[in-house]
Amino acid sequence: MENQFLPEIWQQRATSAGFEQATLIQERVFSDLYQGKSLVGVAPTGTGKTLAYLWPTLLKIQAGHGNQLLIVTPSQELGVQVADVARTWATDLGLQVQSLIGGANKKRQVEKLKAKPEVLIGTPGRLVELMKDKKVKAAHIQTVILDEADQLLQKEAVGFMQSIIKSIPKTSQYAFFSATGTKALPMIKQVFQQDLPVIDVTKEDDSHQQVAHYYLVYPARRTVDALRRLGNVADFQGLVFFNEVQDLGSATEKLQYHQLPVASLASDQSKMMRKQALVNFRQQKLVELLTTDVASRGLDIEDLYYVVNAEVPNSQDSYLHRAGRIGRMGKAGAVITIVQESTLPGLKKIAKSLNLPLQEVYLHGGSLTTEKPITQPDPEKSKAKKTSKNKPKKPKKAKKKQKNKGAPKNKTSSKS
Repeated sequence: MENQFLPEIWQQRATSAGFEQATLIQERVFSDLYQGKSLVGVAPTGTGKTLAYLWPTLLKIQAGHGNQLLIVTPSQELGVQVADVARTWATDLGLQVQSLIGGANKKRQVEKLKAKPEVLIGTPGRLVELMKDKKVKAAHIQTVILDEADQLLQKEAVGFMQSIIKSIPKTSQYAFFSATGTKALPMIKQVFQQDLPVIDVTKEDDSHQQVAHYYLVYPARRTVDALRRLGNVADFQGLVFFNEVQDLGSATEKLQYHQLPVASLASDQSKMMRKQALVNFRQQKLVELLTTDVASRGLDIEDLYYVVNAEVPNSQDSYLHRAGRIGRMGKAGAVITIVQESTLPGLKKIAKSLNLPLQEVYLHGGSLTTEKPITQPDPEKSKAKKTSKNKPKKPKKAKKKQKNKGAPKNKTSSKS
């Protein structure tokens, strides 16, 4: 992507935002998207996929001509985040952006749609509702972007996506983006009814080399204790992932009981609770934000250094997307997975399949270290051990039964 393709006002904004050069995915998809071609874009997490599809598609929009660009996201958090980014760049072009996410006030969304915003960003369920109510002018949509396409085409959401696609003109442009987009190709073909060109820069992009991957051996029953100790490490702030919502809720309550500033981000919470938890975490009022994979897709928290897996993720895709919350745009970061001897092989298998170096880390003296601590012997235990050595050994039992002459009876019984 050459700078001359961008409006002067965007060049100034990019410079002030510290964008020295476009990332690989931004370069590779710009021309095709600007020309209206459909495609699948695949790149590592945190490599600027949002701007990769926003820049060229926003430039194609005609101001004042109503709904033209539709961006679909799998979660409310990602929808809000993409909408915020889109507004920043769309405003410079005189374009309006409207978010249509579930959990938000539907009547207010309908009212704002009367202003005929050119850019719509929403979650599948809410978009289907508004399209059925004829509040979204689906027939006017020229470009559809599926952000985190593989998740949007899973069983839970594919029905909504098929309904949305049926409402959109067949001549519209489609773009599917994800860090694991190639795994969604069979479903993309099924829904879209044709093969699309794939632009995959995964093997060429080395921006995640600054992320370290560690494992912390800790008993499963004491996982919360490990999280408590991590939360007390100086300058620690981490996004903590659980596989199950019920484990997440229990851990949050226990950590809060220990006066640790933490919060949770779960799918069963209200939109306001989730929004407030993210705001507090971004403002560094919390040391840990506990969540499930609901937050692992696309969520961008500036300068976040730690991601913690409270247990080994269920799949390598899950590990990949969780790890993608850090090391964004080439920044440093660390992933720490809490394991036991029985679960460590599963983590090593994931690391091997993703070609990730894995190293053990230790919690010692209120800090994290990769050097195995030298455990000092407990003086009291050593004294007790020494005393026990001086005790006379019990006589060996005779093979033949002997009469017990004058020996004291054992006052304690096995039943007591």
